[in-house]
Order: sequence, then structure tokens, then C-alpha cells
Amino acid sequence: MPADTNPAGDIFGGWLMAHMDQAGATVALRRARGRVATIAVEGMKFHRPVKVGDEVSLYGTLLAVGRTSIRVEVEAWRRDRASDDASRVTEAVFTFVALDAAGLPRPVDQNAQ
Repeated sequence: MPADTNPAGDIFGGWLMAHMDQAGATVALRRARGRVATIAVEGMKFHRPVKVGDEVSLYGTLLAVGRTSIRVEVEAWRRDRASDDASRVTEAVFTFVALDAAGLPRPVDQNAQ
């Protein structure tokens, strides 16, 4: 939406990062079988702008599972609505920690898939 853009009509990086965080959390939540929280984001670099009206697709790939943490690579791609060509606009590695009901770190089941 226009409220999510700078004066040049490019989507704010923070808006895109928030959606990438949600996409990565979905992957981590399914693997952790419960609540997770973001604890780190590595290597975010914006390659191309996203314009108002672009279709944005997010893809998450599980990279690693630690004792309480899960690392997920998330890529963001954009496509102009009138085109079939998509281009990657950014990627980053998000680290999440599994949380228990009290909001404290809990072990991730190493045998779950």
C-alpha cells in the first residue's frame, strides 16, 4: 500500500523484513511444534526495489536445528503484475528459538521431521 512506501514509491525494507520474519517463523514453528521467537537476522541485503502493486513471494528453507534454535533462510521475490518474470529482491537467515508456555527457551525435538 502507498503508506508502506518511501517518496519514490519503493516498499520500505522494514515492511518486507517483517513479512520475511513471519514466513521464516512459519517454517520454524512447524519444526519446533510450537511457539518460536526471532533472535537474530543475518545477511540481509536488498538487491532490487519492490514497487507498490508488485506481487511478493516468500520462500523459507530450514537450514539447521540446534538444541533450542532453528535457522531458516528466507528469500523474497517480486513480480510485476503484468509480467511473468520474477526477480529475487533480498534474502536473509533468520534464527528462532523455541519457547515454552512461560516464554522460556525449550529443547526442540531432534527426532521430529
